[in-house]
Amino acid sequence: MGTILSIRGVERRFDRTLALQATDLDVAENDFVTILGPSGCGKSTLLRIVAGLDQPTAGDVLLEGRAIHGPGADRGMVFQSYTLFPWLNVLDNVCFGLRERGLPRAEQLDIAHAFIAKVGLRGFEQHYPKQLSGGMQQRVAIARALANGPRMLLMDEPFGALDHQTRELMQELLLGIWEAERKTVLFVTHDIDEAVFMGSRVVVMSARPGRIKLDRVVPLAHPRHYSVKTTPEFAAIKAELTEQVRVEVRAAQEVGLANLPQPA
Repeated sequence: MGTILSIRGVERRFDRTLALQATDLDVAENDFVTILGPSGCGKSTLLRIVAGLDQPTAGDVLLEGRAIHGPGADRGMVFQSYTLFPWLNVLDNVCFGLRERGLPRAEQLDIAHAFIAKVGLRGFEQHYPKQLSGGMQQRVAIARALANGPRMLLMDEPFGALDHQTRELMQELLLGIWEAERKTVLFVTHDIDEAVFMGSRVVVMSARPGRIKLDRVVPLAHPRHYSVKTTPEFAAIKAELTEQVRVEVRAAQEVGLANLPQPA
């Protein structure tokens, strides 16, 4: 598999604050890369730069050799909030990007119905977002992103607002879709279990200013069933990553304490 995404020396400053220090990362086609790190380490900033929603202070992001300068249909974005259009039903939410691209209505409907079925929402096409649970709304958001045929799927803690049971079901659903579709995925999470279960690689970022401190291959076979979480192999990878993240959380806390105003 060739490289689809190249991040070269990407840095992001906000005024005088360095949020993300010069970062390099290559993502292979069909890879599922999860990004872990403490709060404020720059993982969401990096994802937004790849999405074209933010611009780096320095460095370049190349998708299939072409520089990214803004949002594009070649990248589908799924956020923690469901970002559905409340005035559109499920079917028309999924059709939205296809309509914007000018596809004939019949083709829009064929594609939308196929992806609605893939995310397990057949029969809910005429429902509006307010009539759906959080997990169902996020299924619609995933279907909408996939229906547009992106080269990459970018996901910023997409299951962070869901309850534990729904989150686990959504992890299995998305992983099953990835195993079938083999879209390239860049997935930000703060949940270590989720990062290991979902990812073929886990990237751990340091405390601010963020940098990649570990790039760990996850050698767990596919198709990957939820029972893999009970295996010694899973436990060993989780323990390694937990220690790496704990070190960075402590570092972030120490920096925060050092920056508190000192008593006179």
